[in-house]
Amino acid sequence: MTSPIAPDLTAPAPIPAKPRAGVWRRLFRRRLALLGLVIVALVVAGAVLAPWLTGYDPNEQMFDGLTIEGSPLPPSAKFWLGTDLLGRDLLTRILYGARTSLIIGIVANGVALLIGTLVGVTSGYFRGWIGSTLMRFTDLMMAFPALLLAICLAAVFEPSLWIVAMVIALVNWVQTARVIYTETSSLAEREFIDAERTIGAGAPRILFRHILPHLLPTIIVWGTLGISTTVLLEATLSFLGIGVQPPTASWGNIIFENQTYFQAAPWLVFFPGAAILALALAFNLIGDALRDILDPTQRGRA
Repeated sequence: MTSPIAPDLTAPAPIPAKPRAGVWRRLFRRRLALLGLVIVALVVAGAVLAPWLTGYDPNEQMFDGLTIEGSPLPPSAKFWLGTDLLGRDLLTRILYGARTSLIIGIVANGVALLIGTLVGVTSGYFRGWIGSTLMRFTDLMMAFPALLLAICLAAVFEPSLWIVAMVIALVNWVQTARVIYTETSSLAEREFIDAERTIGAGAPRILFRHILPHLLPTIIVWGTLGISTTVLLEATLSFLGIGVQPPTASWGNIIFENQTYFQAAPWLVFFPGAAILALALAFNLIGDALRDILDPTQRGRA
């Protein structure tokens, strides 16, 4: 009688497949995710094609952009979304403001994702005093309300597009770090990682060859969901007057500049507010769908 073949403990666990066409097919089958993709595509197209979609400059104050009394004009055939308190075309301001939201959303969230992944992987794999120090620092950062910390940092530095992006990145990495730390700690205790250490594999090989590929679905999901949080935080800072400064168009500072006309000209607040809500909702819908698709424990659920 032949003896059963012992399992090869040195063989690494199968690496999760990289996102392929199958992921896109499953994503397109979800109506809410498809709606999110359409909204994001429209916002990106509007931001990129803004100079061709409107014939106005975002900072152009037009003589016929105000009423005789000096009030903003309501939506009309000439000004589709009306004008603001300075006689500027609101549609043009919103289209150019989409550029600001997308740039800050992608840059700030990308930097936050990089910092959070680096801290989480380092502390989860090496552990010991290195992991304890990094996680206690992460807990300290999480103890501060993100908005309050962002306000303090924005008040210290001179507000600009890139400074606001860096400020948001510095307050948004902690959630990613905590999630990545938990998953890395679990992966570091798996048998195939012990086998790799036994045959003499170094930390760089284990981290880049075996651990990071397993973390890729989590990173993708948190990267998508984080953009919506970043867009909302940027709009909040700009509304408070410590974000992107005028005359640079931003959805938050458009609301900030026109809030005094909220009752007389509600479109000045409604349209940029709807744009913020739509973009944040779109990225949340996409992120939720990607989480269900890429997480094996969620597959098969509606």
